[in-house]
Amino acid sequence: MIATQKLHELGQSLWLDNITRDLLTGGTLRRYVDELSVTGLTSNPTIFDHAIKNSSSYDAAIRKRVKAAKSAEHLFFDLALEDITQAADLFRPLWNNTIGVDGWASLEVSPLLAHDTASTVAAAKDLHARADRPNVFIKIPGTKEGLPAIEEAVFAGVPVNVTLLFSRDHYLAAAEAFLRGIERRIEAGLRPDIGSVASVFVSRWDAAVASTAPEPLRNRLGIAVAKQIYKAYRELLASPRWQRAYNAGARPQRLLWASTGTKDPKASDVLYIKALAAPFTVNTMPEATLKALADHGEIGPLLPPGGGDCEAVLAEFATAGVDVDALAAQLQDEGAKSFVKSWNELMNVIATKGAALAKAG
Repeated sequence: MIATQKLHELGQSLWLDNITRDLLTGGTLRRYVDELSVTGLTSNPTIFDHAIKNSSSYDAAIRKRVKAAKSAEHLFFDLALEDITQAADLFRPLWNNTIGVDGWASLEVSPLLAHDTASTVAAAKDLHARADRPNVFIKIPGTKEGLPAIEEAVFAGVPVNVTLLFSRDHYLAAAEAFLRGIERRIEAGLRPDIGSVASVFVSRWDAAVASTAPEPLRNRLGIAVAKQIYKAYRELLASPRWQRAYNAGARPQRLLWASTGTKDPKASDVLYIKALAAPFTVNTMPEATLKALADHGEIGPLLPPGGGDCEAVLAEFATAGVDVDALAAQLQDEGAKSFVKSWNELMNVIATKGAALAKAG
């Protein structure tokens, strides 16, 4: 049994952190579903920027729509929704068979809205309505301004993938926002079974301290933080408040490991996959990491529900001068700015391509 199937059978969902039109039309994504136990997909502005910039596969669609599009952003969401809905249709049997546990595709609101609550809620509702698929997550960042947007979107019945979470406090705030939205639906007599995942970014922790952490602590911070978050997650799943919501028909917000491609060339290319094997979670991984896992990956011990050695490791980082709370805030801010940079580059690519294709007729 290959490692991807073994991980799936241990209770962790494998999602692909990538989307391109070629993946969809060439049958590659279908093969990943059939052969590598892939059961979902995530996207972000950087992924779409690379997909559209480095391929001619979108040119025909851009040429067809460029004159009718009001802006590069409108044109982009037309293109993105074509891809996301095609992926969602591919995953729909999985979504049906698991009653909504698996089989999701994720599309992000504009990162320019990361600090604008009202516009984020409006965009999330609009994108979900345009997708017109029950198994499409709308990604909303777990920033200070994003948290009330998450609550309002969930209350409105929009499935949400909360992104840009780094620390235990980030996760707990996102979980609270989700649960408030669910509890409001219960009070209003609405169905509370709205899907959600909380996406925790892992490898960026280690990249941030790579030049300053002592050698014995190299590539250990992201995993320690993830273990700490997993402990909080399992405690929340068992809490009376969440149990009351489940009894009313709600479903858990699943914990998702994101940014699990290895950044350190000296480390194993499946470092974070092996270390973060855990039931009741999702691991969304880059295509190269998925292939590496299938080719030579091994599954390590399952994450301990109690967090294992996380507090001891985090104490070592504190002794080494790492302020985890401050670094979490920094990473979230940098992540939001990185997506804005990719978004602006993406808009420029689409505008430039659109103008060139329109001129060429």
